[in-house]
Amino acid sequence: MHVDERARHISKCLEMAILLEASANKPGNVNRTNGFESTRYEHFLASAVAMTSSFELAGRRGIAVSRRKINVGAVGVGRIIKDSVVNANAWQRGGNTSLGTVILLSPIAVAAGMASTEEGSFDIPLVREKVKAVVESTTPEDAVNLYEAIRIAKPGGLGTSSQLDVNDPNSTDRILKERISLYQIFKIASEYDSISSEWVNNYHITFDTAYPSLVQQLKKSDKLDVAIVHTFLKVLAENPDTLIARKTCTEKARGISSEAEEILKLGGLETVKGRESLSKFDLSLRSSSNLLNPGTTADIIAAGLALCVLAGYRP
Repeated sequence: MHVDERARHISKCLEMAILLEASANKPGNVNRTNGFESTRYEHFLASAVAMTSSFELAGRRGIAVSRRKINVGAVGVGRIIKDSVVNANAWQRGGNTSLGTVILLSPIAVAAGMASTEEGSFDIPLVREKVKAVVESTTPEDAVNLYEAIRIAKPGGLGTSSQLDVNDPNSTDRILKERISLYQIFKIASEYDSISSEWVNNYHITFDTAYPSLVQQLKKSDKLDVAIVHTFLKVLAENPDTLIARKTCTEKARGISSEAEEILKLGGLETVKGRESLSKFDLSLRSSSNLLNPGTTADIIAAGLALCVLAGYRP
């Protein structure tokens, strides 16, 4: 494949992952049949399409790194994230749809470019190795661009931080003055945010839980919705959703994880009792004014699906 073709291929893989994730009937999330007051399924579809140019650029820069035309620190991950958010906002009116997903997928897109072959195939362990290099090479300028992206996206449940709070106008000045990288910012936030923790811990949930679970489920059955929902429940059961924890409390998030675990024990979508329990679970998550939306879990599922599609999965 030519460089442009390889970059477009990476972009299409990530776009498909976002579309597949948004389309699955995951409890408490926006999907084909359920939405929130101002954010609906079509907003996620529009965002996925709008962000493809940023993912293509990320892939192209990753390829440039592999050819030693640029240094990995010059990729500009923060700007790629910011441009993705700007593009998504320009094409839909549903507010923040994909900030967490973009933060996870942007390094994956760059890493895929770094790890891609001339034929456009990807070795997933090598992609993981390159992801580590990408995030650890981020700059203070990347951090400033991320802060701007967050201010544009205006995500719910952001909360406040005692260190370098995104809502503090002095934070960006301090980041540049003290040369604090985006990776260092996420190190601070990793204690209370799973997206940040993924960056700092080499995407441990994405690569060690979400991706292998999706692969296993898809081998077991060709029912994509079942594979996604069951993997979603597994990730949620093992990792209390930090978005819910920030909107409510850690205890509430842990309780929801316990419910997800019980649904899996009942068989999930593959048994009558499991389906009944899942339906009640979905309703309970939606009945609390969006406070119990497992949005961070959904972002991680999108990242896991991105790896599946890069590895060759086709629905």
